[in-house]
Amino acid sequence: MARWGSGAAGPQARFFRQFSHHLIGFATWLPPLIWFNTFVAEATFIHGPSMYPFLNPHYNESLRQDLCLVYKLYAHENLQRGMVVTFRSPEDPNQITVKRVVGLEGDTVRTRAPYPFEYVHVPSGHVWVEGDGDKTKDSNTYGPISARLITGRITHILSPWNRAGRVKWWEHRERDGVRREAESL
Repeated sequence: MARWGSGAAGPQARFFRQFSHHLIGFATWLPPLIWFNTFVAEATFIHGPSMYPFLNPHYNESLRQDLCLVYKLYAHENLQRGMVVTFRSPEDPNQITVKRVVGLEGDTVRTRAPYPFEYVHVPSGHVWVEGDGDKTKDSNTYGPISARLITGRITHILSPWNRAGRVKWWEHRERDGVRREAESL
């Protein structure tokens, strides 16, 4: 009978050797994958109706959700009107929200209910974000958000397959009631 120390490798010893080899291989790739997912890009499901009908166009018909690619590297820099971004909610920093950039710093935006004033001037380092749908909690609820809260940009829809492709945010019609900084000078 072969013993552990006798040099003969039984099936159990081979299993543990192969298992530890695969475990070490997996463990060496895990930190770079976590880093990539945290700081570069990730695939994420979009929940809820706030970006309806642009994202989740069937939210009221089925449980299907859009799977999107979120590009995170330097996400808060070079923002433009119409971009779809993810950001930490000002009300709950543990919650990531998806909205469209409507106004940039220096812009004057005509607000919607429940915002208490008819117009708001977007301060430096901030953006005005709104959802495309009616059921949305956005800047009309909590005001302009700091651009530093932005964690990513939605760049591609990955699923469902019939809608897969690049998010063409620049083709989105700008909302009425936004006066650009250059126009107000």
